[in-house]
Amino acid sequence: MTAKHDIAAANRTFLFLQGPHGPFFHGLGTMLRAAGARVVRVGFNAGDRAFWFRAPGYVAFDRAPGDWPETLAGLLDRHRVTDIVLYGDTRAIHAEAVRQARDRGLAIHVFEEGYMRPFWVTYERGGSNGNSRLMGLTIDDMRAALALSDLEAPLPPAHWGDMRQHVFYGALYHWFVMFRNRAYPSFRGHRTLSVQAEFRLYLKRLLLMPAHAAERRIATRRVRRGGFPYHLALLQLEHDSSFQEHSPFATMTEFLEQVIAGFAAGAPRHHHLVIKAHPLEDGRTPVRTDTRRLAAAHGIADRTHYVRGGKLAQLLQDARSAVTVNSTAGQQVLWRGIPLRVFGAAVYDKPELVSMRPLAEFFAGATRPDSRAYKDYRRFLLETSQVPGGFYSARGRRQLLRHVVDMMLMDEDPYDAFRSGKAAPRQQLRAIS
Repeated sequence: MTAKHDIAAANRTFLFLQGPHGPFFHGLGTMLRAAGARVVRVGFNAGDRAFWFRAPGYVAFDRAPGDWPETLAGLLDRHRVTDIVLYGDTRAIHAEAVRQARDRGLAIHVFEEGYMRPFWVTYERGGSNGNSRLMGLTIDDMRAALALSDLEAPLPPAHWGDMRQHVFYGALYHWFVMFRNRAYPSFRGHRTLSVQAEFRLYLKRLLLMPAHAAERRIATRRVRRGGFPYHLALLQLEHDSSFQEHSPFATMTEFLEQVIAGFAAGAPRHHHLVIKAHPLEDGRTPVRTDTRRLAAAHGIADRTHYVRGGKLAQLLQDARSAVTVNSTAGQQVLWRGIPLRVFGAAVYDKPELVSMRPLAEFFAGATRPDSRAYKDYRRFLLETSQVPGGFYSARGRRQLLRHVVDMMLMDEDPYDAFRSGKAAPRQQLRAIS
């Protein structure tokens, strides 16, 4: 069967579903229309409507969630859709869209936060994270593809912005949903918290950023100047799809309990454990309270430290090992040659890179990852699905659009395009400043 995306841009219709908070999907739609394609955007709430601005092709879904499959099928037929575009592939409305698109042979364009964040964005076909094609590719597969290219791995491009822009757009999006959502009476978010609670958390985090930054600096300095060996536990957002859909845990507390018990049983008595919260952790889950409770229960309260969000680099400089469920922060661990243990489905979970030892044995003394294998793995990703730029800053969006629109219009996905020699070279990114 020939997929419907193997045709010219002028004969293609892109159906956009929900995207990252902010203007990125609007800019992407504008660029695709400039290329000659038709673009339709389905909005599920006033936040989706607001960030589509006055662009054409907007369709409001104002019916009950149970009507979505039938409505989607009608949209695909009526607009003769050839491609669907979405941010993440696991929320219910997106999972249904992926299912129908596969049945029809449509192209599925999936955006996600970069596997090599913060300097890149992930663009794949068909699925991301645990549904990514990377899950089925071995290091040897990647090396075979790399043998066809003599380019060196791209260097990190310029800084695209900071966390404040991400949080700002999240707060603004939820403000629209709270106060301008009358046209969408049946809207229900894909998370368990109400929209009002989400907005309050975003606003609180935005206002408390200076205080949290000061607290984080003090906690990090205490660890760095403590003079003790330490291991890192990298937490994730409990409500994030990569945790909910691709891990064996229902809550972050379950992960913490396993990590703290394993550390208490296996780590040398003079080693410490540092619990590093996700940069967007907003207090909806009691990870700090649970850390203190579990550490006390296992007799290691004096050897356990909690660090609130922030950048990881400083803590990684002297870490002995790291554990995570399937956080993309694992990439930074591997880049530094630090032993890593994961528990969920992760695109970097390859035998050359990640330890499979029981947790107590891992903390007692883990072996380092194969650095050559990781360099090859990293180079393969940077030549394929990792696109320079960002969703939230204007500069990051401009750089992202320079590359990703042409990638979307290609017949092949990023991995096949690289193997066939059709992918645009990335070495030119070094000139960006």
